[in-house]
Amino acid sequence: MTDSHGMEAHSSSRSSLSRKRRRDGSNGETEEVERPGKVPRSTVGLKDPAPYADELESAEDTPYLRVSMEEAKRGTPFDRPVRVYADGIFDVFHSGHARALMQAKGLFPNTHLIVGVCSDDLTHKFKGFTVMNEDERYDAVSHCRYVDEVVRNAPWTLTPEFLSKHRIDFVAHDDIPYTSAGQDDVYKHIKEAGMFAPTQRTEGISTSDIITRIVRDYDVYVRRNLQRGYTAKELNVSFINEKKYHLQERVDKVKRKVKDVEEKSKEFVQKVENKSIDLIQKWEEKSREFIGNFLQMFGPEGALTEMPPLSLSL
Repeated sequence: MTDSHGMEAHSSSRSSLSRKRRRDGSNGETEEVERPGKVPRSTVGLKDPAPYADELESAEDTPYLRVSMEEAKRGTPFDRPVRVYADGIFDVFHSGHARALMQAKGLFPNTHLIVGVCSDDLTHKFKGFTVMNEDERYDAVSHCRYVDEVVRNAPWTLTPEFLSKHRIDFVAHDDIPYTSAGQDDVYKHIKEAGMFAPTQRTEGISTSDIITRIVRDYDVYVRRNLQRGYTAKELNVSFINEKKYHLQERVDKVKRKVKDVEEKSKEFVQKVENKSIDLIQKWEEKSREFIGNFLQMFGPEGALTEMPPLSLSL
């Protein structure tokens, strides 16, 4: 099962390009990771979401003959893509999920990616409560650009019947054993059958990480949503806490105004200081100029001392 961590994703067209993006580290500090380099402009967006498997025409009349790993890597005919299956919960669908599916899609030159999404009942039983319900999770995955087909109510453990029904050639997941439902690794039988296509996890982004951020800054998000018009009932906030959050918001507004006044006051004082310094410098320059002129006129060697004495004749 693809859990909240997702997997590292690469495509052949981007494998040689550097990546850098900013993310929150586990210690709350901002870290830098690589981002894609620049690529030529093109319009590659799809107009429709991926269809659900139970809404597609049946392929039961078509013989089910798996392709080998060598055949898949070499490339299959256009009308016979390699059918790769990836499953998971995909709660609070994020870039880690998308990059995992991008990697599964890029495993072979000609890939048809089928993504299984487990129901609420199965997920709550084996993994825990989700933020999004199953219909929201189905819809989110169907709008991922790498997905060709979505299997709703996917099984927790893959059976031969399920693999045959969906004509699956390989199952994509990271190689770390996935312990669940009383099994040491729910993909053990897939690996033994030679149907496992290993991928890599994407570190630094997961559903658990996102939920942790929200829980960590719970008060901030509650206050924000109260300001945006959500009711205390919708946010499951008590009457007392609602009043507390409103009071905190008013206090913060006052703090922001005080801070703004302080910054403007500092700016004004700085301007006055700069003006004072400028005036003092000009005064000093004028004073030196005045003293110099005075000495030139009245000093020991000034112009007046060189004038001949006046004679008074009667």
